[in-house]
Amino acid sequence: MSVVHRLTSGWLVDHLSFINHCGYEICDSFAYPGGVIPKSSVISTGDCHATSNFPSASSSRDGPIPDPGNEIETEGKRAKMRYVFREEFFDIYKPHIAAAPEEQLWQGCPEARSNTDFFFTCLLILQKRKRKCVLNQGELDALEYHSKIRKLIWEGTLHLVQEGLKSGFLHSTTAEVDCRKNGVPGHVGCGLAELCEMAKQFPAVNESYHAAVHVLDDETSIPEQDLLSCVTENSSNSAKIVVLLGQKYLVPPKSSFLLSDISCLQPLLNYKKKYDVIVIDPPWENKSVKRSNRYSYLDSWQIKQLPIPALAAPSCLVVTWVTNRQKHLRFVKDELYPHWSVKTLAEWHWVKITKAGEFVLPLDSLHKKPYEVLVLGKVQGGEEEALRKSEDVLPIPEHKLIVSIPCSLHSHKPPLTAVLAEFIKPDVECLELFARNLQPGWTSWGNEVLKFQHIDYFTLLQNE
Repeated sequence: MSVVHRLTSGWLVDHLSFINHCGYEICDSFAYPGGVIPKSSVISTGDCHATSNFPSASSSRDGPIPDPGNEIETEGKRAKMRYVFREEFFDIYKPHIAAAPEEQLWQGCPEARSNTDFFFTCLLILQKRKRKCVLNQGELDALEYHSKIRKLIWEGTLHLVQEGLKSGFLHSTTAEVDCRKNGVPGHVGCGLAELCEMAKQFPAVNESYHAAVHVLDDETSIPEQDLLSCVTENSSNSAKIVVLLGQKYLVPPKSSFLLSDISCLQPLLNYKKKYDVIVIDPPWENKSVKRSNRYSYLDSWQIKQLPIPALAAPSCLVVTWVTNRQKHLRFVKDELYPHWSVKTLAEWHWVKITKAGEFVLPLDSLHKKPYEVLVLGKVQGGEEEALRKSEDVLPIPEHKLIVSIPCSLHSHKPPLTAVLAEFIKPDVECLELFARNLQPGWTSWGNEVLKFQHIDYFTLLQNE
């Protein structure tokens, strides 16, 4: 499971373990008592269909290979290839920026001070270190917010880290270990966002003749128009590989996705599912995104156009990732959620640590913080249905922490499946919007929805 430790303050989460338990196993060949037929003998992406192109008897060192028609079902066993996510992407041994000794998490929570004292102390430091002029309103708002949650973040993270060190999940000595290179292969990806733009030039599809769902079978190559015009679904119990513009992507079992941008959401509505959990990771506008040009951002009015009311089941739990800009946090709570008839229930925080249990950035950093915000709310209306669903489900608590070692790949968020499990019914329908990866049991949508499913992010292991 992805949850390593659970305390009253929150959860210590193992993101890598979650990915590797998603079931990335693909049938490759048939294993025989005398050896394994090579994978070139099998054409399959998940459900193991062998061809008749078996090696000749003379090619086997161990004697004749049994007739496939007689022995595949009786003695033959299906060999599977197992893929695991490359561990080096989680080799975060040292902080991105080291904190001063007095700010280290190991020192314990500093002597308690009032929020007001801390706020004005930071103001004084900022004005001395950064500039002589007065801070702008955005900086003041961020500082005030940080002063309110600082003690909560510090103490809660410390307790979870201590549990992680006791159990051996974290190692305080790893800060001295040489880091392996965890750069992204230069050829990964095939321009998924650009492909979505290209799709707008495709001939219009007559919806009356076009299926709402494309179920993956053993054909690995999918016509781009099919992929972009309907939801693609892997309903099998094993993973599959799809080939898109010459690039291979792993699709976990029991998952579905739509590759499109915000202007092409109709196929998701045609899927005719109502979701009990909707997680949203909007591409917020900020200066860093503009400078790096890593992805296109959306204005607030565009995010409001998401058809959440049409996708949400009664009493749907809505979770939105928010950057540390107070402007965005206020927008979600004061404008976005009311626009969707969603009532805000809680704010949680994702805290990023190293394998040694240190914050990846100083907690009181003047720029980036080692945490991000999640705003949780519930769709209002349908009270009778909501009451029925609330039985045996805990209410959403305020101020929980999700502490994890972050992936070095940009914007690869930790999984929420396990941490939300106690607050939702089992076997509910879940949807992630602006997703960059897939999860079993979830529907995922975005213009880079397969980004982190690229096969080069994984390592192949041969099962025995």
